[in-house]
Amino acid sequence: MHEVSIAQGLLDIVIENCRKQGYSGIESIKVKIGKAAGVVPDALLFAFESMKVDTIAEKATLIIDQVPISGFCNGCKSNFTVDDAYVICCPHCNSFSIRVDTGRELNVDEMEVV
Repeated sequence: MHEVSIAQGLLDIVIENCRKQGYSGIESIKVKIGKAAGVVPDALLFAFESMKVDTIAEKATLIIDQVPISGFCNGCKSNFTVDDAYVICCPHCNSFSIRVDTGRELNVDEMEVV
C-alpha cells in the first residue's frame, strides 16, 4: 500500500511549508489526484488520518479532488475524457495514437492554515 508513503510525503511537504511561513497549524489540505495516478483515495485518507496524529496537521481535513483522464486523439483529432482509471485508445475511434493530458496528477492544490 504505497498510499502510506504518499500520505507521509504529503504531510512532510505541508508541515514544512506551514512552518516556513510561520503558521502553527493546518486546518485543511486539498490535493488533486488523477484517476491514472494509481492512488486509492480511501486508502490515502485512512493513511493520512493515522499519520497526522501528534503533528501540526492533527486537526486537518484531507480533501481529494479526483481529476479525470483527458487527452487528444491524433487519429480522429478529437478531445476526450474518460472516467476509467486508464486509457489505451481513443474512446471515439479506437486509435492508439493518443496524448494523455490530465489524469496522472498528484499535487497539493491548497491548504488552510492557522
